[in-house]
Amino acid sequence: MAIDLDKVLDKAWADKPLSEVLAAPVAALKGVTDKDGQLLHEAFGVMTVADLGQLKYVRWAQALVALNQTVKA
Repeated sequence: MAIDLDKVLDKAWADKPLSEVLAAPVAALKGVTDKDGQLLHEAFGVMTVADLGQLKYVRWAQALVALNQTVKA
């Protein structure tokens, strides 16, 4: 899968190794503020990009979206 990191990461993070991006605060994602990161931490214990990607609620929502796409096909 190809992804344009300039479209999903803040400029400061776009050229970093993946391991650093995954360990970065969620505010490294384009459009996610420090306040958003604080709220994610308070609500779900999410501190890093990896934490967000592994959050069970995110995985459940992704699975439901994928299921819906197969039903429509």
